[in-house]
Amino acid sequence: MSWIRRTWTPQAANRWSKEDAIAAAFSVLSYLTFMLGSALALLARLEGFLLLIIAALCAGAMYWIIDPKLRAVSADYEAKQKNYLKRVEGVTRWEKTE
Repeated sequence: MSWIRRTWTPQAANRWSKEDAIAAAFSVLSYLTFMLGSALALLARLEGFLLLIIAALCAGAMYWIIDPKLRAVSADYEAKQKNYLKRVEGVTRWEKTE
């Protein structure tokens, strides 16, 4: 799947892209097939178990697509948070900060 981007910068990951739309579509498919599959599986219908398998595959695809974007944004946030906490600690200790 070379048409799915797997490497992201934090700035690029914050913008809406086709990967977000694809992940959103898989999210809806996963939810609907899980709900319908659960109901049919409780009735011991074979279609229900097949739909549950499809729901798991859709959820896995959604995770595979959106996870690199989330990791890029998270790493950037953690770096900013670390700098912020260092600045706050310096201020509370009355140290000179930049």
